[in-house]
Amino acid sequence: MQEENQGVWVFIEVNDGKIEGVSLELLGAGRRLADKLKVPLSGVMLGEGVLPLANDVIYAGADQVYVVDHPVLKDYRTESFMKGVCILAEKYKPEIFLYGATPNGKDLASAVATDLSTGLTADTTMLDVDAEKRLLEASRPAFGGNIMATILCKQHRPQMATVRPKVMKAIEPDRDRKGIIIEEELELKEEDMRTKVLQIVKDVTKKASLAEAHVIVAGGKGMGDIQGFQLIHELAEVIGASVGGTRDVVEAGWLKHEQQVGQTGETVTPKIYFAIGISGAIQHVEGMKNSELIIAINKDPNAPIFDVATYGIVGDALEIVPKLIKQFQELSIEKGGEMSYV
Repeated sequence: MQEENQGVWVFIEVNDGKIEGVSLELLGAGRRLADKLKVPLSGVMLGEGVLPLANDVIYAGADQVYVVDHPVLKDYRTESFMKGVCILAEKYKPEIFLYGATPNGKDLASAVATDLSTGLTADTTMLDVDAEKRLLEASRPAFGGNIMATILCKQHRPQMATVRPKVMKAIEPDRDRKGIIIEEELELKEEDMRTKVLQIVKDVTKKASLAEAHVIVAGGKGMGDIQGFQLIHELAEVIGASVGGTRDVVEAGWLKHEQQVGQTGETVTPKIYFAIGISGAIQHVEGMKNSELIIAINKDPNAPIFDVATYGIVGDALEIVPKLIKQFQELSIEKGGEMSYV
């Protein structure tokens, strides 16, 4: 183990001039880890024109921010960002380095781990530290979501992990918070880059992600078959909600993969989450447990889903859901056809 490594770092991902939400969430998690280890929490931000965002990183919990503001870093490329991050890591030697499990974050983390010859835990859902041994405890579901595995990197530094969006809580910004902004000058030349960004095309037709929904009605195999699952769609339509489901439902062809909630699907944090005919396997629960209000319907009174539910209804979903649909339809009529839960 490298004793000289100190401090917790968070990679701050910036897109379209804004800090990604997962980076703010990681600053909240990183603050807790740094306090337990009694070390500073630092943000690492690369890009062009990103310096004005440094104070926002401090407001969100960081003690200091390393900023590399360079034209070569205008658009994300593995090579340029990896070089910048590795130079900083080798110079300042953090002991823990966290990244959002976004496409860019996962790409960068794996490249940095390879270059620095250290370990990386992917798609983490829980973080903690053993303060005495100074070990990052990065946990994630394993073996199809049947167990939670805690992964340690005992011999190499920095200890690194990518963390899925929506599983950590951001700190409420404190605009009175003070910190240090460290501007770094790196020798990066466009002509040395092996890849060029020719054009960035945005898909404006893409529908909003399930992760952004305020109300979700999710169903599991407890709905019986695809015909029974239509009740999930009907309830969602009546209350203006999005439809989600378990991995089993997606594999059965009842829903598309982008509608899957769980460790291998979407992580969601809606205001209201209906878990109907869902037993509550770890793989699914990890993707929805941070919902503000969880309403579970299952005929098994011992189903694990009730352990995380705010309200639980024990009974046959095929009998209960039609009654809910009728009640919401009547309520909608009373309100003049308008339903709002946000």
